[in-house]
Amino acid sequence: MSKAATKNPALKPLEVLIGKWKTVGKHPMLPGVVLKGKASFKWHKKGAFLLMQTHIDHKDFPDGIAIFGTDDSEKEMSMIYFDERKVSRTYTSTLKKNVWKWWRKDKKFSQRFTGKIKDNGKTIELKGEMSKNGKRWEKDLELIYTRTSK
Repeated sequence: MSKAATKNPALKPLEVLIGKWKTVGKHPMLPGVVLKGKASFKWHKKGAFLLMQTHIDHKDFPDGIAIFGTDDSEKEMSMIYFDERKVSRTYTSTLKKNVWKWWRKDKKFSQRFTGKIKDNGKTIELKGEMSKNGKRWEKDLELIYTRTSK
């Protein structure tokens, strides 16, 4: 076991996410469709990183996995995402005062998400936006996370 497999203190704000969650939401491209799924967050390598796994019970939404880490020269965290479509993206992330954000800027496809943590960490209301040209933003995936276990 590596001596580097130890808690990263810069990831401490993400502790509130640890556990299993059910998700319910919607997407503007599927009006009237309720999207149900699940997500989990757990420490990787004793807290050196945080691992997120997501699933939505709908054929148009891929299962995804992300790992959160930090760079000592940056104030924000990094989230590296990968899904079953073989899509790979890097997001910048913060979690401050019960507001969890992650975003990416790309000329062809930018995204930003804001999650409000409520009910003493039992609920997260996540709203997403996307931009295909970096100028005009439109609604994207919205999810309500409800904690099922720690």
